[in-house]
Amino acid sequence: MAARKDARIKVTKDGPYIVTGNVPLIKEAAIRGKDGVPYEWRKLHEYEERGTYSLCRCGRSGDAPYCDGTHTKIGFDGTETADMKLYKERSKLIEGPTVDLVDTTDLCVGAQFCHRAGGVWKLVAHSDEGNKRDLAIEISGNCPAGRLETCEKGSGEKVEPPFEMSISVTEDPGRKASGPLWVKGGIPIESAEGIMYEPRNRVTLCRCGRSFKMPYCDGTHLRTGFKDGDKHI
Repeated sequence: MAARKDARIKVTKDGPYIVTGNVPLIKEAAIRGKDGVPYEWRKLHEYEERGTYSLCRCGRSGDAPYCDGTHTKIGFDGTETADMKLYKERSKLIEGPTVDLVDTTDLCVGAQFCHRAGGVWKLVAHSDEGNKRDLAIEISGNCPAGRLETCEKGSGEKVEPPFEMSISVTEDPGRKASGPLWVKGGIPIESAEGIMYEPRNRVTLCRCGRSFKMPYCDGTHLRTGFKDGDKHI
């Protein structure tokens, strides 16, 4: 199943995310090496195909990752508080000899892929050495929130993973926590008030219900040890 051109995620007021347009839904886990740093995403499960579905936003659903209406019983407050400034207005450019890095620190969700091989910032600084350029590109592309983006030196053209529209329900077994929804491929996201968020190739949406940057993830799931109790896998 491939997502349709009209694919969309609608944030509902104090309720779930309504996903339309045949968007594939899978579960992925961050796989860590002996050094404790993640180096790849691994598919764990592919959910049944649904043209339209509702994903839990409060973190308490008994049918995770889907919504079961629990948000109404617990009085979930899902007020959207995310910074609406454009990505480029909040970013810092870090220049390297063959590739540059765009870093927007307030998008960090603590996935830690950036720590690999001594840190992506160091790799960019030495991107004219060996395979460090390619490794920097790979690592930044594994950042689910899109905090990190690599750009071609001179042209500024983004070097992005060729994601098709899909959503990954993420897990971080190494930190014993369920992670955010990883939205890929530039799926349009509409607020409860009908405002469109900036479309991007990679973003992460909160599903633990406790982010201070709703609807986006801010890493709170790690501090609270959120586990979704998914019974579909």
